[in-house]
Amino acid sequence: MIAMPWAQNYDPLGAWPLSTLVSSLPVLTLFFVLVILRQRVWIAAFSGFAVALTLALAVFHLPAQMAAAACALGAIFGFLRIAWVIVASIFLYHVAVDSGQFQVMKESIAALSSDRRLQVILIAFCFGAFLEGTGGGGAPVAIAGSFLIGLGFPPFQAATLCLLANTAPVAWGSAGNPIHALGGVTGLPEPALGAMIGRLLPPISAILPLWLVRSMTSWKETREVWPALAVSGASFAAMQFYWSNFQENGLVDIVAALFSLLAMVAFLKVWRVPGSQRPVGGARHGAIAVLKGWSPFLFASLGILAVSLPGLTRHLTFDALKIPMPALHNLVMRVPPVAPRPTPEPAIADLNFLALAGTAILIAATVAGLLLGLSPGRLAKIFARTLRQLGPSLAAITFMLALAFVTRYSGMDTVLGLSLTRTGLAYPFFGTLLGWLGVALTGTDAGSNALFGNLQKVTAEQLGLSPILMCAANSAGGVMGKMIDAQSIVVASAATEQDGNEAAIFRAVIKHSIALAVLVAVLVMLYAFVFPQWIPR
Repeated sequence: MIAMPWAQNYDPLGAWPLSTLVSSLPVLTLFFVLVILRQRVWIAAFSGFAVALTLALAVFHLPAQMAAAACALGAIFGFLRIAWVIVASIFLYHVAVDSGQFQVMKESIAALSSDRRLQVILIAFCFGAFLEGTGGGGAPVAIAGSFLIGLGFPPFQAATLCLLANTAPVAWGSAGNPIHALGGVTGLPEPALGAMIGRLLPPISAILPLWLVRSMTSWKETREVWPALAVSGASFAAMQFYWSNFQENGLVDIVAALFSLLAMVAFLKVWRVPGSQRPVGGARHGAIAVLKGWSPFLFASLGILAVSLPGLTRHLTFDALKIPMPALHNLVMRVPPVAPRPTPEPAIADLNFLALAGTAILIAATVAGLLLGLSPGRLAKIFARTLRQLGPSLAAITFMLALAFVTRYSGMDTVLGLSLTRTGLAYPFFGTLLGWLGVALTGTDAGSNALFGNLQKVTAEQLGLSPILMCAANSAGGVMGKMIDAQSIVVASAATEQDGNEAAIFRAVIKHSIALAVLVAVLVMLYAFVFPQWIPR
């Protein structure tokens, strides 16, 4: 039987408030089971998925074949794009520990600064931003979280700090992929979109190191290190602004992270925390020993960077591995006002594992392990141990992505977004929160941009606002939802061995997520009504 095209219905109950309420039930169920009932994250994900599938079939009338295909596509995407990165990152960490080189890494960081307030900036903020720019996915949280635990941070604190740090860089993650997605769905010029995002997020980047340190300690202890926080935040923000406005979007995170890291290293050579002593005693390592110690992570960073380069990606991309999903590809139609005309929604299962960040990390970890003296048998045992450790998290990711893809193809996500377009002159504020909601639902800034980008453009034009501003606001506001999306929570808990503690992690970061999203929304309001001349034309 040949499947027929099916048009999404954005008001299936004939009353938009009721349709909005029903559309929110899957996500509400997930967080109710996770936060209120305090069940395991895979149980919460399964509960939300079950509700989403039921509503998609019974209320939105998504054909059963399409619903099944959406579930399968979500599971495939979840494993290859998210779970695979987590598995590879934790494997990399275990290789560094088992080979004895992680101790060298810790001592090299301690030689630069033994102060945990500064270590979190070097690792979670600077190094995490570099990983976000090269590969994105779960790598920044997974690798940086494991690193902080190795430095002696409590696992729960490591998880929350890495989630909080992985915000402002996300708009240019994976070599600018979210901006490519935004330009693709809106038809707006990518340089203008990137420049506008580069005028919204640098103020957040400038205060993020202070925000991070204040979240882990008191105001008094935060003020003690304010010069270092100012150097890291200001250097990152300045380069983020410059590169996004005057260069290109693919390297914004990478360049800004390296610039901030070098600025911090140089600053810490001449400044120390008042009342502290420079590190003395302990192991000291030469440059060769330090490079050897960092080799697993250096190889991984180079591998992630390599697979993100367009030239190499073209060689690693095989069209035969991009399979149109049967009973789903181009059969779901997005309709006005979300799309200017009935537009088919693609559904491609990309099985090309060679060009994935997770594969690059896995290869790098294996090569580094062999060079560091671990036998193939030992590496196989480490990998098996990693899979056993991550079993519940992998199940959770599968259910979460199945939930996300069912809500996407049934139109439930879009119903939630449309409800925020009814806010009139306050739309710049609530439109920014729409991007935040999109990332919280889809787990990626690129996903939120693909879902709501054209809606932002159409609504802005109807209200006489700048489409460039509102589409950029979708991405800039969206990154603040990254720390609370269910996939990120799972990545953080898995990387820091906090399985079963996901609800507490969510409660710890939700207030930061809302506060930062509101700050971005206020900036968007200022651009819309006070400084419209600063919006790229």
